[in-house]
Amino acid sequence: MQRLRESLGRWYRAHGRDLPWRHTQDPYAIWVSEVMLQQTQVATVIPYFQRWMQALPRIPDLAAAPQQRVLKLWEGLGYYRRALNLHKAAQILMQEQQGTFPTDLETVLALPGIGRTTAGGILSAAFNQPVPILDGNVKRVLARLVALQHPPAQCLPLLWQLSEQVLDPVQPRRFNQALMDLGATVCRPKQPRCGECPWQAECSAYNRGQHHQLPMSVPRPSRPHKQIAVAIVLRGKEILIDQRLETSMLSGLWEFPGGKIEPGETAAECVVREVKEEIGIDIEVVTELATIEHAYTHFTITLIAFICRYLSGEARPLQCTEVRWVRPAELSKFPFPGANQKLFPYLHAWLAEQRGALDSESSRDP
Repeated sequence: MQRLRESLGRWYRAHGRDLPWRHTQDPYAIWVSEVMLQQTQVATVIPYFQRWMQALPRIPDLAAAPQQRVLKLWEGLGYYRRALNLHKAAQILMQEQQGTFPTDLETVLALPGIGRTTAGGILSAAFNQPVPILDGNVKRVLARLVALQHPPAQCLPLLWQLSEQVLDPVQPRRFNQALMDLGATVCRPKQPRCGECPWQAECSAYNRGQHHQLPMSVPRPSRPHKQIAVAIVLRGKEILIDQRLETSMLSGLWEFPGGKIEPGETAAECVVREVKEEIGIDIEVVTELATIEHAYTHFTITLIAFICRYLSGEARPLQCTEVRWVRPAELSKFPFPGANQKLFPYLHAWLAEQRGALDSESSRDP
């Protein structure tokens, strides 16, 4: 174990990544980075992290921020529940810890959105505590190290034990960061760079010639596909948007109203029905705007958008949290899901064409 620690330490000093959250030992900044990095690539996270820390530099700032500002800062990172949990946890810390991040594992684990790996990442990086981690990169490194003959997901207790055993008790901060970097840059899922690995001599998978086959994976089931139709409802120069329910997926985000196309109905019929059920107004379809494809973690969607005209009725939040009529230029102020954001260029182009057509008609008037 000591040989593994020392060789990894030497490798890290020469090849460790220079990441913005590694320039601080502020537990809040490290916490934000750890949550952002869940299921998200480092290159994607860096600009979000920098923007977040500039806008909300301390726990009290996050706790006091309106939810909509938090979601807007997170917009595009996906898994929005992570942002909501950060916000809620910051408010708990203000109430129970006077805005200070706790240093004991059990208290950290009790916070919303923090599991063992996130807690270990924070406590080791911020306080140099010998707490193990087990993210996807670390699972892969350890599974190859011992030539694990089962999928890592089926052997988590064993991998946690191994992560704890190999952890450097003297320099846990540096060790955990080095272990994550090793998995991210050398012990990659495909085409591992074994010739650059400080653990090559001790790696059982490499010594058995199994480094390309391991770790074993569990076949993923095919993701279900949904057909969704949405209405971009125009009333004069305003567009109707609604906010998703707190109990729903993507809660707190805004969207164009609509829903799943039911058997036997067309996409155009779907938006008329959905808007009536969700918001209580009558609309008519003007034209189809665009069809886009979007993938979520567990399912994919085809999203068909229609330009619609408001006819009658009072817009009410019957199956949503709130409804608003906004001008097109105001849409960017609201946090929208990624699928809806893909519609913005089509919408703005259509509106520009309509203005152009109106200008042409007015220029021909006597």
